[in-house]
Amino acid sequence: QGHVVESGGGLVEPGGSLTLSCTASGFTFNTYLVRWYRQAPGKEREMVAIISTWSAVTNYTDSVKGRFTISRDNAKNTAYLRMDSLKPEDTAVYYCNAWGLEAEYWGKGTLVTVQS
Repeated sequence: QGHVVESGGGLVEPGGSLTLSCTASGFTFNTYLVRWYRQAPGKEREMVAIISTWSAVTNYTDSVKGRFTISRDNAKNTAYLRMDSLKPEDTAVYYCNAWGLEAEYWGKGTLVTVQS
């Protein structure tokens, strides 16, 4: 049974940075796309960033372009979301999603709070 676990969330001031990690186990990580989602209080879950299996393709939602960077290290079975220039509206629970042809795995999320 596969799992993904997020880590790295916390409290940060506006303009600050955080790096989230998503560590996978129990499946062949390098055959899965990885997506980061977030869900702010009272809002629907939205996809923030996506990365292909060997990092050739990345894409971002418009609101984070130029501020967030998604990456992965298949040797470590880990994906990352580097978040710079954070804004209060980035406050949300961030979820990692690993998607493959045969299965999909979600983490339980990590809370990011941006406030002074």
